[in-house]
Amino acid sequence: MPTYLRLFILIALFFTVSFAYAEQKIAFVNQAKLLQKAPQAESARSKLQKEFAKRDKSLVSLQKQIKSKTTKLQKDAAILSEAELNKLKRKITLLRRDLERDKAAFKEDLSIRQNEELVKLQKSVLKSIQTIAKNEKYDLIISDGVIYASEKIDITDKILAQLKKQYSSGK
Repeated sequence: MPTYLRLFILIALFFTVSFAYAEQKIAFVNQAKLLQKAPQAESARSKLQKEFAKRDKSLVSLQKQIKSKTTKLQKDAAILSEAELNKLKRKITLLRRDLERDKAAFKEDLSIRQNEELVKLQKSVLKSIQTIAKNEKYDLIISDGVIYASEKIDITDKILAQLKKQYSSGK
């Protein structure tokens, strides 16, 4: 094959590839921003706060009991009998055990519920991203691991608006 023909084919391929990439519609989404600012996220936070408020108050009450009994022990140690002193110490020890057990259960349950709400939120965000991608004919939408994204291709605010719209229509 002659050299000029090879060169012509190479140049033709180069321009074809360049034009193919020029037609691509690419966007960037900041998922961390969406997960923080979406109304669904705020709703989940307030839902969890309401759900766990009673248990939180119970833990605070238990801490107050321990503090009250510890103060009584320190103040009345000299005037209490040996039996009363031991009984009060045992009561404080039992309350502390209860508090530690309840705290651990509270943290575990809260963590589980937070993860459940996060999964629901992530699914909603993904659905919104896919909806906008299909409606606006994007070829590629990228997210995490991006070092730089121009504001021209950042569609995060558009997705956030979609999430707000979904949230207000879902209420």
